[in-house]
Amino acid sequence: MKTPLRIAILEADTPPDDIVARYGKYGNVFRKFLETAADELGEAGFSKDSLELSAYDVVTEQKYPELDSIDAVLITGSKHNSFDNDPWILKLVAFTEQLLKQDRVRTIGVCFGHQIIGRASGVKVGRSEGGWEVSVLPVELTKKGKEIFKQDSLSLHQMHRDVVFEYPQGVEALGGSPRCLVQAMYKKGSFISVQGHPEFTEAIVSYLITMRNQQGIFNTEEAKDALDRVGNHHDGIVTAKAFFRFLLED
Repeated sequence: MKTPLRIAILEADTPPDDIVARYGKYGNVFRKFLETAADELGEAGFSKDSLELSAYDVVTEQKYPELDSIDAVLITGSKHNSFDNDPWILKLVAFTEQLLKQDRVRTIGVCFGHQIIGRASGVKVGRSEGGWEVSVLPVELTKKGKEIFKQDSLSLHQMHRDVVFEYPQGVEALGGSPRCLVQAMYKKGSFISVQGHPEFTEAIVSYLITMRNQQGIFNTEEAKDALDRVGNHHDGIVTAKAFFRFLLED
């Protein structure tokens, strides 16, 4: 794929007001994340100037890019349920199905986006019986996962209790965890996805944990455990580099 890489970020949620005030909406969070990784990728002539990023609110405005104007789509995380049938979710699933049926525009899924790709591919998504995964946690990589991420292990910020239950036909498994066997998926020339949040930072996750503790979603013990791990090393930039290699591969 030639540069500039024209990547459309589909915003499947709006962060809490305090996060928006400090970091912007998810399109801006991903912009900073992707630009940082592009500058660190190490590919000759590739940098943040090789990116052309745009953002689309697919929840309220329900706007989408024209496929002939982009090279890739990134579907963000969300507080919403990927298995619900709200009109905007059904529209997103239908758009993702359209993406997966063609072979030029590639797709990246993050958390909710990972689940939407699973749903659009025809496999079950829903609540994990194992409950929440929160804060920095390890992902056990498969042989293919080690090849894709170029290291033997992966740690990512997590913020989910919904999962993809199985790998779609023809899709390669990249990694799993005890509470989420389908942590990352890959189909050459089509899509790559992760259940974790590589774009999240310690500050963002700390805020979300504290907020959800106050809302009663996490009890005090769960919140303390998650906050104890929130500053651990995580491989967000490593994951973004894998995204770029996927986009650039023949």
